[in-house]
Amino acid sequence: MKAITLLGSTGSIGTQTLDIVSQYPDQFRIVGLASGRNVELLAAQIRQFRPSIAAICDEDKLPALKEAIADLDPQPILLAGEAGVIEVARYGEAQTVVTGIVGCAGLLPTIAAIEAGKDIALANKETLIAGAPVVLPLVEKHNVKLLPADSEHSAIFQCLQGVPKGGLRRILLTASGGAFRDWDVSKLTNVTVADALKHPNWSMGRKITIDSATLMNKGLEVIEAHFLFGMDYENIDIVIHPQSIIHSLIELQDTSVLAQLGWADMRLPLLYALSFPDRIYTDWQQLDLVKAGNLTFKEPDHQKYPCMKLAYAAGKAGGSMPAVLNAANEQAVALFLDEKIRFLDISRCIESVCDRFSSDNSAKPSLDDIVAADKWARQEVLTATENLEKQSRIISLR
Repeated sequence: MKAITLLGSTGSIGTQTLDIVSQYPDQFRIVGLASGRNVELLAAQIRQFRPSIAAICDEDKLPALKEAIADLDPQPILLAGEAGVIEVARYGEAQTVVTGIVGCAGLLPTIAAIEAGKDIALANKETLIAGAPVVLPLVEKHNVKLLPADSEHSAIFQCLQGVPKGGLRRILLTASGGAFRDWDVSKLTNVTVADALKHPNWSMGRKITIDSATLMNKGLEVIEAHFLFGMDYENIDIVIHPQSIIHSLIELQDTSVLAQLGWADMRLPLLYALSFPDRIYTDWQQLDLVKAGNLTFKEPDHQKYPCMKLAYAAGKAGGSMPAVLNAANEQAVALFLDEKIRFLDISRCIESVCDRFSSDNSAKPSLDDIVAADKWARQEVLTATENLEKQSRIISLR
């Protein structure tokens, strides 16, 4: 039985991971749980899975969590704040840590887990996008596995099993196209938050759904694929595949192309990351190609999705630039979700921040450099937005 710690237990990745643990209690058990601020759900998870340790990131919620499980015997260790989440990540006998925390907040807990010798089921792409210069040497130093748990990189990883070293020629990342794949670019000026959150294929968190609408999620996945699989950016392509049946493909040196297919179900890559190298029988719905029907593909529209080019440029710049890109995107998306900026302002904010950072980029950043770059980029987005609001007020007064 594999011992698992789950970071981000109340989010989409977390709840689906716990679905797997519930279905296979003879295969997996939960050692630790950590979540953001959802006391009610975390308390229910603690009752069901009886972890040895749990943490809630929002420190103000700790008393409520303690009260919610006060009758449990034995009591788990209960912690709060970022330090508490980090302690959960490194705790005890867990063999694998699933990193389901959204955004750059997952970086420090993941590093703590690696330094404690835990294998990582990586569902937090920002860990490598922002922190690869630090994370990858630690993975090698501590001899742990870094297993992709998102659908696209899991697909690539699965296709690579049995491919000899040097056999990979090109990676093709498939993209649904998000909420606006069938919209003309001219209509994007006045889209609402509700419009952007209507993903046609997937049920995901709000932030990642917006990233899908801008296709920044795919740009970030390009950077992650570069670090996970060692491919040059020129050999990583994006293709729009509206049906989301093919989760990604690889081309080999002889031009053979291998693909991983399945219904859109995040449990599949999560299960593979947890069970690797084994394959566990499931009673989940099998893929029916006749029912799936036509599988179509088209080139992404760079005018509609400018975030893709920004991601490629940041990846090629290297150093702390991917961390700046990621932080600027997180902050801009948060502002859009709060209806403080427009949809098209997301890419404009990111581009402006990346342009201002280029002269300060270090080729071999330390963890402190990456954290500082992340903090700087978030503040730059906020400052730029405040300036735009001031200008808008001045214009309206005139």
